[in-house]
Amino acid sequence: MEYGSPVSSSDAAVDACKRLDVDFESGPDRCAAWLYLPEGSEPPPVVVMAHGLGAVREMRLDAYAERFCSAGYACLVFDYRHFGASGGEPRQLLDIDRQLADWRAALAFARSREDVDPARVVVWGTSFSGGHAIVTAADDGEVVAAISQCPFTDGIASALATGPRTSAKVGALAIRDAVGSLAGRPPVMVALAGPPGSAALMSAPDVEAGYRALMPADLAFRNEVAARVALQITRRRPGRHAARVRCPILFCVCEADSVAPARATRRHARKAPRGEIRLYPEGHFDIYVGDAFERVVADQLTFLEQHVPVGAPRVPAPRRPA
Repeated sequence: MEYGSPVSSSDAAVDACKRLDVDFESGPDRCAAWLYLPEGSEPPPVVVMAHGLGAVREMRLDAYAERFCSAGYACLVFDYRHFGASGGEPRQLLDIDRQLADWRAALAFARSREDVDPARVVVWGTSFSGGHAIVTAADDGEVVAAISQCPFTDGIASALATGPRTSAKVGALAIRDAVGSLAGRPPVMVALAGPPGSAALMSAPDVEAGYRALMPADLAFRNEVAARVALQITRRRPGRHAARVRCPILFCVCEADSVAPARATRRHARKAPRGEIRLYPEGHFDIYVGDAFERVVADQLTFLEQHVPVGAPRVPAPRRPA
């Protein structure tokens, strides 16, 4: 299902973009998405985008998509199942394997559209989905480029950055939730963002203010997820998949990142055969807004224009098995 509306912006080039509300199947549910389409008769490359830990697309992903669209790129911006406008019960269930399945479904949907170029699909992820973008690019050999922004790459490094006090509190909630789920009980929730020392998945000093800065005033946002995900996070190291990414991939790394430590990310990123690393002196949430946003989105546009130019001749999409 879909209907069109103009993108809200004062910039004339961005206003020329059209934004459709669309959805696609993933497992037994549907993922809600925005499809941004630039002006022009030729189907453009498409950037598939999703947000980070427990976040939804209204939290500044539209700002990136508007910039990409104004440069001639289509963008498919989706919410994971169990979050935002997407389906899935129980609500606020963050399951890593399901989210990776949502990525596969989003790529299949993008490639099914006649208004985008199915042979030129880019993946873009930020924070927790920055790790998903690495894994997706590694697993899908037809992705032509990838952008991984302030990415979660190493569960152990992130756990160590959290500190023992918070880890103990979150771990206790996670065990209660996991055990309760086996008995069919409602999820035990844990906060996504909280003050230092609190029972929250992210609790560094810059987290609360940084997370709030991403939220529009009218967003009805739940600052919580089912706590069982904490048991998954420490076991995951999506950065290890960077060595398998054969397409060009840009890593935008925040050097003062308190959530996804830069040292671990740089170590993994250096193993990508066609990887490029851009460093920013800011913290994890700073590059979504202000001058830092302007710098990072300019670097990402330069990367896209170099590796997936809008005006390049179309090539036939690879044949897929029936």
